[in-house]
Amino acid sequence: MGNSGSAVKVCTDHQGGINWLSLSPDGQRLLTGSEDGTARLWSTADSQCHGHFQGHESYITFCHLENEAAFTCSADHTIRKWDVVTGQCLAIYRGHTSIVNRILVAKDYLFSGSYDRTARCWSVDKEKQIQEFRGHRNCVLTLAHYSSRDVLEEEEEEEEEEEKMSRDLLVTGSTDCTVKVWELFSGSTDYTIRTWNIVTGEQLKVFKEHQGSVICLELVNRHLYSGSADRTVKCWFVDTGERIQTYKAHKHSVSTLKYHAGILFTGSGDACARAFNSRSGVLQKIFRGHKFIINCIQIHNELLYTASHDGTLRIWDIRGICKRNKRRLKKERSVQGRSSQKGSLSRLFNNKVGCMVQQENGQHEAVELM
Repeated sequence: MGNSGSAVKVCTDHQGGINWLSLSPDGQRLLTGSEDGTARLWSTADSQCHGHFQGHESYITFCHLENEAAFTCSADHTIRKWDVVTGQCLAIYRGHTSIVNRILVAKDYLFSGSYDRTARCWSVDKEKQIQEFRGHRNCVLTLAHYSSRDVLEEEEEEEEEEEKMSRDLLVTGSTDCTVKVWELFSGSTDYTIRTWNIVTGEQLKVFKEHQGSVICLELVNRHLYSGSADRTVKCWFVDTGERIQTYKAHKHSVSTLKYHAGILFTGSGDACARAFNSRSGVLQKIFRGHKFIINCIQIHNELLYTASHDGTLRIWDIRGICKRNKRRLKKERSVQGRSSQKGSLSRLFNNKVGCMVQQENGQHEAVELM
């Protein structure tokens, strides 16, 4: 399995459990949200705290960091936007009637999920609610999103100009006769994952197979990874809803997950972080050291950051596992290339002589890194 090793560094500035950890797009800073009602800003260069955001009236459940602004949501039913330089609160989004569990920022839109059983869409700049998504029977715990490019059909081009402008504005604002239709994924304590049309609020699809609350979601290359209280992670095809892989080994709820370079990293209520081969589902490494549930993980420069309810931020060196995985992927591509070449030669021979020639299968077992 590989040794669990020890953390490179442990940061203990928070006075309560850390509920979430967010990495800035430029990779220079990290933001943590805590049970102590504050958020802290950290430098990835020296792992030192360089900012302290205070203002929420209850604990912070989740946070999101941009290069110039930070967002936090709280059990006080609100979402706040902060200036990362001055620490000043720039905006407060009010409307939810219970704990706000998750937020997601996409361009000018802010999405939120709450214990009030709704997900909501807000205008970031105007602090105004745009849409409300209802349908879950219990609280909305997690959010994810993706965009897809659609070319307008000829008959659509004949629609009223106002409708087309509304579609472009609310979806992507595109002017090249294409649109990116934004859809929202939500996970809930009713054990389901649902997709929603962001503009209309219409429910599009329901993923049903988990036997416990869906706690975390990650969307990568049209594959949706979902972590649950049933102690598993499942991988789905986004377009069809088909479940294609289940990752087991957790001894408690899966609280967070992150995909990185063919590896699926998870955090669990059993206080351990784990690394799986994303394709085969094989467990590759366990990271031990935290005392309570791991609420969030981030990855930057082949360092794994784990934030826990024990109040600590731990930093782990994952260069070894990443290096082994790159070698595995290179070997797989090489094998696939040879198999594909053999298959092509077999088909060519079959076409020329008119006889049946059995082609190479082209399939192989993923290399297990132990």
